[in-house]
Amino acid sequence: MSEKQLFTVGKVANTHGIRGELKIVPQTDFAEERFAKGSKLILQKEDGTEQVPVEVLASRLQKNVYVIKLKDYDNINDVEKYKGWLLKIAGEDRAPLEEGEYYYSDIVGCRVVTVQGEELGVISEILSPGANDVWVVDQAGHRSKQILLPVIDEVILDVNIAEKLIKVELMEGLI
Repeated sequence: MSEKQLFTVGKVANTHGIRGELKIVPQTDFAEERFAKGSKLILQKEDGTEQVPVEVLASRLQKNVYVIKLKDYDNINDVEKYKGWLLKIAGEDRAPLEEGEYYYSDIVGCRVVTVQGEELGVISEILSPGANDVWVVDQAGHRSKQILLPVIDEVILDVNIAEKLIKVELMEGLI
């Protein structure tokens, strides 16, 4: 199983009750789909040393976390050891996206250049503070300097996932 590319969709925050339910902090835009009955997921220890395939029996949203029940896990003693573990899916199980939509894992690691050809750096993380996402660019040649790019049409002009290249038009005051 470890030869497959896996993507994190949630993290086990805690147990819930005594019947083997888990509280999951979602880390996906498709939480309803990922945690739906019948979904096949992989529980993975954070250091990646252990993986356990699981199937969702039931789930419900409760105060920004999902409470899920896994098939064949019927009491708290069965699931307590999974606190802090990650829930992942295999790459081939990712849903296809509309044009102009991207998975975070596709964007992180892309080079960013201006329309004038100036190399700005590489995207290291994606923030979701509110109305739009913000891409964090670690500046080329400056270890500690970062540029925060708002993901809006006026700034992000072209995203080429195949070449891992993003062209931008910098607005006044961004740098």
